[in-house]
Formats: sequence, structure tokens, C-alpha cells
Amino acid sequence: MSSQTSDNACLACGHATEAGLSSWHRICPECRYESGGLQPMINDEAAHHSIDEQDREAGLREIRLENFKDILTLIEANSASASRRVLDVGCAHGWFLEAAAAARYSVLGVEPDAKVFEATAARGLPVRKGYFPEALQPDEQFDVIVFNDVFEHIPDVHSIAAVCHQRLAPGGLLVLNLPNSRGFFYRLSKVFARAGWTGPFERLWQKGFPSPHVHFFNATNLTGVVSRHGFRLEKSTELPSVRAKGMLARMRFDNTASPVSVWIQYLGTMALLPLTRLFPSDVLVCLYRRD
Repeated sequence: MSSQTSDNACLACGHATEAGLSSWHRICPECRYESGGLQPMINDEAAHHSIDEQDREAGLREIRLENFKDILTLIEANSASASRRVLDVGCAHGWFLEAAAAARYSVLGVEPDAKVFEATAARGLPVRKGYFPEALQPDEQFDVIVFNDVFEHIPDVHSIAAVCHQRLAPGGLLVLNLPNSRGFFYRLSKVFARAGWTGPFERLWQKGFPSPHVHFFNATNLTGVVSRHGFRLEKSTELPSVRAKGMLARMRFDNTASPVSVWIQYLGTMALLPLTRLFPSDVLVCLYRRD
């Protein structure tokens, strides 16, 4: 099946998508893939003013570090190669690079955000400035390519999946760690949006941020995309999406949100935290094997 689709065709299954909950939002009624027509502004100075980087780092650090440990365990359990070359695409603060290096992997990160790259490189981590795959050397290959909260930001995921197949050694792993459209908080945000409160929904799409989401996948429609490019699903699982520690800073890093809205969302999230274990998580991790 061709990966080429019309503007309103689902990139996962090819079915015509329908208008969603906003002028920029569309949903596939067949496979439930969701798209967002939000424009990235990664190195736009004005967009960066919408984010408090210190609060973002503090808010995300604990949950990311715990989840990265679990992802490395999954990689170790499913690796088919004795070689241990890992590429982290969109490595951000470099936390996954540090965790993988500590587990004795040979690591490389690429990061397109100039400010984030400078901070990460200043810590001595092996990171290159730029986009994947342009930041790589022509002959570089890896045993594992990881996208931690990156794949959902890339408009042309079909081209990127095809390049990943080229850049992975035979039997290598493509690891996609990304938001889950079946997740509890995302589905709750859509209930609020239908009732007229769009703030949580827009926040989860990262509207107005330097790199907004352009996709929301579930495991089935994500596999529908990736499997077209010489990959087979090896493992699909969910990881925790929220922890109490760092939650207020995570809510607060959006400088465009009002303090009242931040506190409402924070208190609501904390109240619902015990219930989240009963529902699908908002973090999906899929491992794909290169044929």
C-alpha cells in the first residue's frame, strides 16, 4: 500500500478523516488516528517565550528517568544484536543518552532545538545539532533508534520510518515512545473540549509551543504506519504518564496559561491520580523489528 495520501486521508489506513474538536483537528472514523494542523516553530524566539524551560525540565525529569529505565529494559530483552549502537532522535536534555551510556550502550543524540542543544552539549554529551537524518554521516548505522516523545511531532512520519529502516542494521529495533490516544487524560480532555473547556485538550496537543503535536496514535494505527516500511511489531506496552513528584512544575511551564487554570488542572490531576491505574496510560511504547 502506498504511503501517499490526500490531505484529508488517514495516513495510517487511507480512510477519509472527519472534522474533529477544533478547526485544526481531524479524526479517522475507521482506525481512530488523529491529526493536528499545528505548525512547528522550533527555533522561533517568540514561541520559546511560551515555555519556562526550568519548570519544564523539573516537571518532566522524574517521570522521564523512570520510564527510560523501563525502555532500556525492554530494549535489552528484545535486542537481537551483540552490538550496542543507539541513536536518540530529538534527545532534548540528554537524559536517555545518560541512562543508555550508563547501561554500556554506545550513544549518539540529535537535537534540532538550538537552545536545548547548547545546554545538552555543554554537559559533554554526544549530541549533534540538527534534524534526523540530515545530522548523520552518510554511512552511519545503528542497532537501536529511539524516538522519545518525538515521533508525534514529525509531519511526514512515513518518510522518517523509511529512513529508520535504512539507518538500522538488519534485525535492529525502532523504539517509539509517544502519547497514547487511548490514554485516560487525553480522552478526558476531549470530554472537556466537547463541553467547551478546550484548555486541557490544547495543552496535550502542545498548541502554541515550539513543537506542537501533529499526530495522536494508538498501538494499532501506529503499527499501520510503521509496518509499511519493513518493520514488524515486536512489543507494545504502556508506561506511567504522571507522577506526583514534579507535577506542579510540569503544569506551570506553559507561560501562556493562567495561574487559576494551572491550579485547577494540577488539583484535578492529583485527585484523579489513584484512578489512573484502572485505565489505559497516556504513554505508549512500541518496539519494531527491522526485517
